Amino acid sequence: MKLRNLLCSALLAAAPLAQASTPPPLTLKLMHEGVMLIGTLKLARNDQLLGVWSSVGRARLLRCEPRCKVVQDLPVPGTLSFGPDARTRMVLGGTFKVGQRVGLVFRLKNAQILNVQAVVTR
Repeated sequence: MKLRNLLCSALLAAAPLAQASTPPPLTLKLMHEGVMLIGTLKLARNDQLLGVWSSVGRARLLRCEPRCKVVQDLPVPGTLSFGPDARTRMVLGGTFKVGQRVGLVFRLKNAQILNVQAVVTR
């Protein structure tokens, strides 16, 4: 019984830490002819993003310094931010609706695949 109480106490004490480390969700901002990813990708170590796919096809990876240009891959130094004011952007062409959930598949150089859900917003 003491062991059970000890385990329950440890789990309750650790619960706020798990919630604090949860990253904010990724969203897709609706644009004229597609969507732009907004959010942060966090990895345990440095890696390289080789591509992003969804049900509508392959996304375009952009590096914006100072002008945006399409690139084949992006270095990920642990954390990579996407958005209209970020140096890196990811855009998908197609027709989307507000509230739609879109599955994104991120392929990294170390052969890791990340599956993420993002919601389309205005």
